[in-house]
Amino acid sequence: RGTGKTSCAKILAKAVNCLQPADGDPCNKCDVCRGIDDGTILDVVEIDAASNNGVDNIRDLREEVNFTPAVAKYRVYIIDEVHMLSAGAFNALLKTLEEPPAHVIFILATTEVHKLPATILSRCQRFDFSRIRPEDIAARLRHVAQGEGFDITDGAALLIARLADGGMRDALSLLDQCVSRAPQADGRRCIGEDTVSETAGIAGRDHLFELSQAMRQGDGASALALIDRLHGASLDMERLCAEMIDFFRGLMILKSVPEPDGLIVAAPAEIERMKGEAAQFDLPAVLHAMTVLQHTLERLRGGVSRRVEMEMAVLRLCAPELDTGAEALLRRVQALENAVRAGAGVTQPAAASPIPDARVRPASPAPAPASVAAPAVMPPLPEEAP
Repeated sequence: RGTGKTSCAKILAKAVNCLQPADGDPCNKCDVCRGIDDGTILDVVEIDAASNNGVDNIRDLREEVNFTPAVAKYRVYIIDEVHMLSAGAFNALLKTLEEPPAHVIFILATTEVHKLPATILSRCQRFDFSRIRPEDIAARLRHVAQGEGFDITDGAALLIARLADGGMRDALSLLDQCVSRAPQADGRRCIGEDTVSETAGIAGRDHLFELSQAMRQGDGASALALIDRLHGASLDMERLCAEMIDFFRGLMILKSVPEPDGLIVAAPAEIERMKGEAAQFDLPAVLHAMTVLQHTLERLRGGVSRRVEMEMAVLRLCAPELDTGAEALLRRVQALENAVRAGAGVTQPAAASPIPDARVRPASPAPAPASVAAPAVMPPLPEEAP
């Protein structure tokens, strides 16, 4: 979502109808281009399939396509969220898609292409839109800020880009909200990381480092106190859990990839700080944290008590012995191996009596007192043990 599918569809509609195209691109100056922009050209129709998903709606569309365009060269139908059409509507559209009139172009847009029938996909040219790189989103946000007359720091732009998860529309929406909350300096508003964190309701990066340190040191009391403080500040526990997953993902990348700068979206100073934190963790501990937090995130979305679920998760991470999963066991084994390598005195439980060698005959027991019956002497063992 938010990667520009509908916008590209409108650009294509202008490109095929432009009166003065330049190398295939619309001029954005002719009457047709301006009419498509302001919606006065009725030959370009945008249909919301979520609201018009019945067979009758598609039948009306099939009747309209027989009419030639009034102003433009082509009648362009942009069907957004096409996966919302019913099975009957898809069947009604099949014949028209297979043999459309020469003056009609259909553009189908969807975020869930796997829900489209194979008969529809086989009649279309498919173009996949990928997530927009965080660096490109941040650059676009800085360009928008410059044009609109406010400032935004590089760290804030990268944070918005990371929260947008590859969608430019979500990034611009969050930027718009941040502008209204940003403080003014010298008559201009300036958006910093604190403004973005407050607007999005996420934990600041310092809180993430504090939680990570408490988990690493096994300090469950400090972790619970921090959760209580964040909950009192109206922080969404689901957002906090997602941020912690992203934080530990960064630690995993730092411990696994020689040059991780292109895989982690963060300011250079923050990456250096994360490198110091990653050096204090073993990879099994990082993977254990990600697994626990992923399961917690699923339960948080199920409508259970979010604060309790988050507190249980941090306690499991602070005390791996409370978790019986395979990742927790690997983390504990890794900790024991590290202690042995470092020469630390690892306290071992009392060992059981060793099994006697089958080839060595045990010594005869000492004579018992006269008042106590002496046990029977064990017979000689065979030469080879079973």
